[in-house]
Amino acid sequence: MRILLVAATALEVAPLASALSLPPEGAILRSGRHRGHHLDVLVTGVGMVATAVWSAKTLADHHYDLALNLGVCGSFDAALSPGAVVHITADCLSELGAEDGEEFLTIHQMQLLAESEFPYTNGQLLNAAPPANVSLQALPEVRGVTVNTVHGAEASIAQVKHRFAPQVESMEGAAFMYACLIANVPFAQVRAVSNVVERRNRAAWKMPDAINALTRIGRAILDAA
Repeated sequence: MRILLVAATALEVAPLASALSLPPEGAILRSGRHRGHHLDVLVTGVGMVATAVWSAKTLADHHYDLALNLGVCGSFDAALSPGAVVHITADCLSELGAEDGEEFLTIHQMQLLAESEFPYTNGQLLNAAPPANVSLQALPEVRGVTVNTVHGAEASIAQVKHRFAPQVESMEGAAFMYACLIANVPFAQVRAVSNVVERRNRAAWKMPDAINALTRIGRAILDAA
């Protein structure tokens, strides 16, 4: 197989790349081999724009049998504490829309796009056919939102939970899924929880725990591919 690993930052994927003896950091796209598979590691930079552009370009330039997004996320769900690893099978661009006084209208409510107009399904980006991978299938499947501004105020947290009922949030996930759906490439978005979504409190973040868990699960998924 030819597999694309996508991460926003080197921090999120460097331990896995090292464990797999992939080339050192530096290039946007690095290549190596693992268990007979050709692996490309793409570090896009932070945010949905960088992720969408670099993912789309890479998927257009090369053929892949699987694309895997590895990263960290914040958790809205008390059952998903820091260090938990999840498979995000439903995501959306929660800030894409318009304000109407105190109300928020999605692009679907604005009738700019039908709720199930490709690549959307019922207003969400869905992974309806995840890869048949035993390590991936062992992970809890959750709903995510992708944001430009990470939530850190009680009012905005309450609003996004009311509007979309997300379990986790990231700054790249939906952009990656959008690119894969357009390219018709099998994919999975896998994230480790680094923090609870609350008023910004970096002291409570468990980034090393999240990266360690992400590395372990990422390796297991590749071993089972």
